[in-house]
Amino acid sequence: MPQLLRRLRERITPTDIVMWLIGGVILSVIIWGSTATLTAGRYSSYHWFDFLIFGLAQGSVYALIAMGYTLVYGVLRMINFAHGEIFMSGPYTAYYVAAAFYSSGFLDRQPILCLVVIFLVAMATSSMIAFLLERVAYRPLRTAPRLIPLITAIGASFFLQYTFRGLYGSGFQAYPVVKMMEGQIIFGEYRILRIHLIVIVAAALLLVALYSFIQRTRVGKAIRAVSEDKEASLMMGINIDKMISTTFVIGGMAAGAAGVLYALMFKQVHFFMGFIPGIKAFTAAVLGGIGNIPGAMLGGIFLGLIESIGPSLFLDGLGIVAPYQLKDGIAFTMLVLVLIFRPTGILGERLAVKKA
Repeated sequence: MPQLLRRLRERITPTDIVMWLIGGVILSVIIWGSTATLTAGRYSSYHWFDFLIFGLAQGSVYALIAMGYTLVYGVLRMINFAHGEIFMSGPYTAYYVAAAFYSSGFLDRQPILCLVVIFLVAMATSSMIAFLLERVAYRPLRTAPRLIPLITAIGASFFLQYTFRGLYGSGFQAYPVVKMMEGQIIFGEYRILRIHLIVIVAAALLLVALYSFIQRTRVGKAIRAVSEDKEASLMMGINIDKMISTTFVIGGMAAGAAGVLYALMFKQVHFFMGFIPGIKAFTAAVLGGIGNIPGAMLGGIFLGLIESIGPSLFLDGLGIVAPYQLKDGIAFTMLVLVLIFRPTGILGERLAVKKA
């Protein structure tokens, strides 16, 4: 017994105890608020269904953006903080194509063809920006201490923000409305906005395609080999530089597609639109386990649902006015809660010393 207590003292530090106490307080507030909200019966099943669908749509976009973070981290062990601006560059550039289609009436006559072109322009732009970012900003610093690429990524984020501000202006641009995406779809007693259903389905298809590409193709296997061991990959004849560039391009394509879905859902773009979704997607990647592709997907969906359902469920019963204004605080509070009890994320694994 004394030996067991000694081992527990060695493993459990005062910091662990403090963090568990903080986690316990957060859990208590969540349980208390949720119980009060559900007991009061302020929301019907229709409200909760709407929260669920919006959360899935928003979380699907976060999951697509988070893929870029987790892919780059898996290969280079660095956080690409400019990824939010890669997400912004695609839909903002594609806006001008969409506006031209809308003003000419072609968007109403051929909506499917126009959407395909808009997605291709956005994905091409984002992937090109990601490719140039890796070649110009990150590749020369690959052997530098870790802090230097991190600072460079933050600088690249500001550079891209104000470059696009100079190119496209500082105002908000209203994304053209696609009539086929308007309206509702009725499922029994429940109704779903058509745009939310399209975003969920499109994001799910893109995520499955991306995961299948990484898991089943030769390029995907080469990327995973480089992520596992660069020296061994080089000896096996894998072009490491090419695989790293490909990783950035794939992440950029996913971010560009996510940007169009985001713009169609919220109907506006601006030069600063990538900052908050980028931070949220990074949070989702950490929640799921940074470097883990299924974890990024799960983390994005989890974060979207928490942002949509959490304010009303956790805070409304506590008498807080306009709880939805605190959705960002709830999102990051959940990140803290998960990391207290699961420091590596939901699906994360402990990194070996060599990788860490």
